[in-house]
Amino acid sequence: MLTVHHLGVSQSERIVWLCEELEVPYALVRYDRAPLTRLAPAEYKALHPMGTAPVITDGDLLMSESGAIMEYIIARHGAGRLAVPPEDPNFPDYLFWMHFANGSVMPAGMISMIMGVLGIGEEHPLSAALSSRGVNAFTMIEKRLGEAPWFAGPDFTAADIIMVFPLTTMRAFAPMDLSPFPNIRAYLKRVGERPAYQRAMAKGDPGMAPMLT
Repeated sequence: MLTVHHLGVSQSERIVWLCEELEVPYALVRYDRAPLTRLAPAEYKALHPMGTAPVITDGDLLMSESGAIMEYIIARHGAGRLAVPPEDPNFPDYLFWMHFANGSVMPAGMISMIMGVLGIGEEHPLSAALSSRGVNAFTMIEKRLGEAPWFAGPDFTAADIIMVFPLTTMRAFAPMDLSPFPNIRAYLKRVGERPAYQRAMAKGDPGMAPMLT
């Protein structure tokens, strides 16, 4: 049985959403963050040697890493749906945004979060250099969403599922003002209208309003 181990307010929301979009049977096990530290509880950290979300189990399989889990579920449980085949002209776009999410956007968000924790403000000599990656990423995203309705082109794909987290829930940890990005805001409105996204967020984080604005 495919089981999604979901840490509240975390990247594992992607996996819940993917399962809902594909309508594959899965069990959901929720874990709340520690109220003071906002860190994962010990029982979640014990699931996988890395101690990070997301984590799935599927029979004897234990797997971590968002992209790997998504590719596994699409291939093993989704009959290839929500992926773009290599012969499709939009395949390069699909690949790029699938990897850009955790390869560039998430690290930029983590830098911003760490700057906040350390109290590194605009007056710090490294502030502009450290924050520029996030600004550049959002600028690229804004441009792309002015060219196509979805990241891989005309159709919704797994690239959207992996890209939405740094545009939404990650802002709970690394605030980003979306007012300069009308294409991103319009895109998130489309995302919020998807029934599978609504179901996933209601199941995974029932006490949290999705950060779509």
